[in-house]
Amino acid sequence: MNELNVVVDNARTSFQQAATPAELENAKALFLGKSGRITELMKGMVALPVEEKKSRGAAINLAKQAIEAALNDRRQALADAELQAQLQAEALDVTLPGRQRGQGGLHPVSLTLERIEAIFGSMGFDVAQGPEIETDWFNFTALNTPEDHPARSMHDTFYVEGGAANAPNLLRTHTSPMQIRYAVQHVKQHRAALGSGWTDGSLFSGSMPEIRVIAPGRTYRVDSDATHSPMFHQCEGLWVGENVSFKDLKFVFTDFCRTFFESDDLVLRFRPSFFPFTEPSAEIDIQFQSGPLTGRWLEVAGSGQVHPNVVRNMGLDPEKYMGFAFGMGPDRLAMLRYGVNDLRLFFDGDIRFLSQFV
Repeated sequence: MNELNVVVDNARTSFQQAATPAELENAKALFLGKSGRITELMKGMVALPVEEKKSRGAAINLAKQAIEAALNDRRQALADAELQAQLQAEALDVTLPGRQRGQGGLHPVSLTLERIEAIFGSMGFDVAQGPEIETDWFNFTALNTPEDHPARSMHDTFYVEGGAANAPNLLRTHTSPMQIRYAVQHVKQHRAALGSGWTDGSLFSGSMPEIRVIAPGRTYRVDSDATHSPMFHQCEGLWVGENVSFKDLKFVFTDFCRTFFESDDLVLRFRPSFFPFTEPSAEIDIQFQSGPLTGRWLEVAGSGQVHPNVVRNMGLDPEKYMGFAFGMGPDRLAMLRYGVNDLRLFFDGDIRFLSQFV
């Protein structure tokens, strides 16, 4: 029995000295392999009497089990050591700040549109949205634009498939069609509430709430340079009522510009012009009294008293209802507000440029 104890002790010592799984497997072969010490002891029982074989075999099996247990313990110890080494090599310092994704933000034109909507919203204007693919009637005819107007040329307007042969569809050239759509719907709802239908085709001359709305959105024209883009943004405004005059236009737009640019000393100039849908009409210029643009007159919008024909197309009697309309470019306002000198920078998608506005 002493011999078996020596074998077990030698196996444990060999296993403990094995520094890698490969060395451990080599040590295992010396004791449990086909030519190992335990196998030799088992073969040596052949010449023993039967009774002695039983006791000898039982003792050898106990020794074998002890060796296997020592082997498994060493295997587990080596595996644990390898795992610890790996964990230390790939350790995460949880005290360090994590890697964060870059923070995004609204596009400068979106910021400008939100600012415009907020300012006019404080004045009681609704915000109307509408289709970017328009009919010829809403985009031109209803706005008193004759068939021979240059804007109807294929060189100035993107026409698209669909629509009648004499009334093609197109990408809207301005958001003014929403003025007609909103006004028609407003009048229609009011007449329905009064129980007066549209079947007679008459103009409404009764009393109703004023129409006060802005229509921001994307528009399209065949144009592209440093200050123009084939796709650009516009914001049209409309105020129609029984006692709305050009004086109200000057007050509203002056107040808007001074609030938008946060400058009470901003000067506005209404310069006579021509638009088919307004009469009289005026271009609106602004002049900064301080900053890099001091003293320069900059055109920011077109405006005017709504033409009687346009009022009729809204379903209203122009003898009773009048109002003003204006149209401005949020892209240009964004350029002035943020000091950008090339409109194309807004649409290039350069993160270095856009990140300045986050």
